[in-house]
Amino acid sequence: MKILTRQSILPHRLTLISSISFGVLRKLGPRRWFSAHSEEPELKELMEYMDSLKNYEKVGVPKGAGTDSDDGFDLGRMRRLMERLGNPQSQFKAVHIAGTKGKGSTAAFLSNILRAEGYSVGCYSSPHIQTIRERISLGRFGEPVSAKTLNCLFLQIKKILDQAIEHENGRISHFEIFTAMAFTLFARENVDIAVIEAGLGGARDATNIISSSGLAASVITTIGEEHLAALGGSLESIAMAKSGIIKHGCPLVLGGPFLPHIECILRDKALSMSSPVVSASDAGNQSTIKGISRINGRPYQSCDLVMQIQRDFKLFLELLDVKLCMLGSHQLQNAATATCAALCLRNLGWRISDGSIRAGLERTFLLGRSQILTSKETEALGLHGTTVLLDGGGELEVVLLTEADIAGGKSRTTSASLLRDCWIQASKELGIDIVHDDTTKSREVFNNLVVCSASKLENGTILATESSLMASLKATNQILRERTGNQSGIIVVTGSLHIVSMVLAALSG
Repeated sequence: MKILTRQSILPHRLTLISSISFGVLRKLGPRRWFSAHSEEPELKELMEYMDSLKNYEKVGVPKGAGTDSDDGFDLGRMRRLMERLGNPQSQFKAVHIAGTKGKGSTAAFLSNILRAEGYSVGCYSSPHIQTIRERISLGRFGEPVSAKTLNCLFLQIKKILDQAIEHENGRISHFEIFTAMAFTLFARENVDIAVIEAGLGGARDATNIISSSGLAASVITTIGEEHLAALGGSLESIAMAKSGIIKHGCPLVLGGPFLPHIECILRDKALSMSSPVVSASDAGNQSTIKGISRINGRPYQSCDLVMQIQRDFKLFLELLDVKLCMLGSHQLQNAATATCAALCLRNLGWRISDGSIRAGLERTFLLGRSQILTSKETEALGLHGTTVLLDGGGELEVVLLTEADIAGGKSRTTSASLLRDCWIQASKELGIDIVHDDTTKSREVFNNLVVCSASKLENGTILATESSLMASLKATNQILRERTGNQSGIIVVTGSLHIVSMVLAALSG
């Protein structure tokens, strides 16, 4: 975990705490990935079935699996599965969202905009925080699919799934099956439109079975180096993989901002597909955060969004004083991307008013994304008098590295001590002064130093590891108290949705 200090947001010192995943975390305690086992007995058979399938979230994605190559995932297998189910993906219009970061938030913003206009919306995203039901929402209110609905569907199509798995020699994955179930539910519920988040890449992702006739628009939020090996080994190959969701004649919405040559890759692919492009990062668009306030006890950032698109489409929107409960400049960018997607749909004939765009943006809130816990919740964690924010970032002051579980497995894990060693090496290369527990022998001495003298180490970053989440929280709170003279501060848990999930699981008992 890392503690970070930012003094520019609130008048008192903010101390932030996070898990540093580096893409690989390890199990901390008894929490299981699928809480449905214990919390939702109705889903027991479904979850046992899902757990029997290969889960790439758990075991890691093979090299090149997300690329449009001989090593890529087999979309033919997914198409054959959907054919057995009657090709439900052909029975609704969809917006398909890919990108390294921001997919889930952008999907949530856009879904709520459409719901505010009165549309029945299906939304499919991943991963989940507390229950797998979060990955599918249906209707006009955005609630996770009910356990009863999900279980009924499973029982109805189980025989078909069994036949498909046997026909494919057991190669059908966890994500493929659940994607097929989501699309089947969207068709059965007769949604007006579905907002679908790609799982990995785009070109060979299981969600990429939507045809150009069924696609309303594609969205690519950002391009970064996550899942580098699985997506070809370079930013350019990642951009090509994600551009695989672009379909002939269907508009493309770009989030960004992108590196110039990466944006060229995306625009060139769109040009080759005769797809008009709308960019949330165009010079004519101005999104600004004016301040942070509270309403009904919940913090929000007051924002202005001015969209003036000149290329391909001519679109304009001015929304002032939008109250976003999703905090941070990155969430404002996600909101702008979703707004551009909504304007794009409006240009295609969808009824979407300015008021619905505002309402949808303002009502969007996701667990674990800029979520501030209540005082009762922080006290339940043993952090009396401290504000806890799940998700965040800032200037490093103290780093506490711990370990968390990914999808119930340990195959994608790196120890906190190894992460600490990487941090030490990086700090040396960057010339950052740190105080760390680099040897087992010095651990006891170091702990005494942290507890007794943390307030005196103003010029050095404290670096340590803890074996459990609760130990990390307690140590962080103690260091925070030392450095702020026992004043209240803010602890932010960030770095991975998996560590956020563990905090929420601790609160739910």
